[in-house]
Amino acid sequence: MADPTTTETVAAAAVPAPAAVRAKPAKTIDAGKQANRRIGVRLVIYTVATHAFAGFILLLFELGNRNK
Repeated sequence: MADPTTTETVAAAAVPAPAAVRAKPAKTIDAGKQANRRIGVRLVIYTVATHAFAGFILLLFELGNRNK
């Protein structure tokens, strides 16, 4: 049995495992709930809101351009 207080490194530990053996990445947890879905929903909301705001600004420019 090895001494747990030693800091020896094993050369085999530095070799990454094959892709089939690697574990899946952990899901994002926020206050005990999965946050991945909430992040996606928030991304869609922000994208829609940004495009709506940009459309409103373009509408103002178009209306202002007509009154020359």
